[in-house]
Amino acid sequence: MEFASEKEGPLQLHYRKAGEGPALLILHGVFGSGDNWLTVSKYFMPHFEVFLIDQRNHGRSPHSDLFSYDLLVEDLHDFAIQHHLKEFYLIGHSMGGKVAMNFALKYPSMLKKMVVVDIAPRYYTPHHQQIISAFRSVHLDLIKSRNEAEEAMSAHIQEADVRQFLLKNLYRNEEGSFAWRIHLPVMEKAVENIGQSLPENSKISTPTLFVKGADSRYISDKDEAEIREIFPNSALVTIAGAGHWVQAEKPEEFAAAVLKFLLQ
Repeated sequence: MEFASEKEGPLQLHYRKAGEGPALLILHGVFGSGDNWLTVSKYFMPHFEVFLIDQRNHGRSPHSDLFSYDLLVEDLHDFAIQHHLKEFYLIGHSMGGKVAMNFALKYPSMLKKMVVVDIAPRYYTPHHQQIISAFRSVHLDLIKSRNEAEEAMSAHIQEADVRQFLLKNLYRNEEGSFAWRIHLPVMEKAVENIGQSLPENSKISTPTLFVKGADSRYISDKDEAEIREIFPNSALVTIAGAGHWVQAEKPEEFAAAVLKFLLQ
């Protein structure tokens, strides 16, 4: 899933920080950013120093022609070193959850506890092409407003809330032109591999909470059995009335379940 052969130094990832206490790092999903977590993170700030991180090619973090889970893990490790974090708590949603799992495999001593949100360790077939088509349908050099961008996307994405989520990536650059915050050409290639599984025979002993939305199909009964096998020190909580974006759809219920696990 790397798309260039050049090596690069540590990236300076964009982040927001607030709260007091032990460090809690939060990783968004594909096409998202740390800002997606602004609302629910307020529940964590009385207990933790919360870092909302934009991963490479997302949000306000640098664009790179290189993209892989190995690199996202190293980005997180570099971030922890840069901020003098020897041990911390970690939450990851969807793609961010896969990063968290891979990080736990490589750097288990750095994690106190981990929360994986609505993603399993298994392989997922590519399923983001509709979203890529929606991004591609917006001609940035022609549109005059966000409404025009949403109208173009509506031919590919019926759900208004999904369109609004994707349009959080739209902004005006220094020249006053519309642009995407995500590195679209690279992410268009990367989505073919976003669903890759953990390495075969993985075992992760980090205390881990899996949180799934009751209306989501991302974690099945079969997945739950595999989770127990790979993560012997884990628990799973299901949030009623929530889909894949559990933390956005049911923030209070999500935060209560996460805090109960992190603080016990």
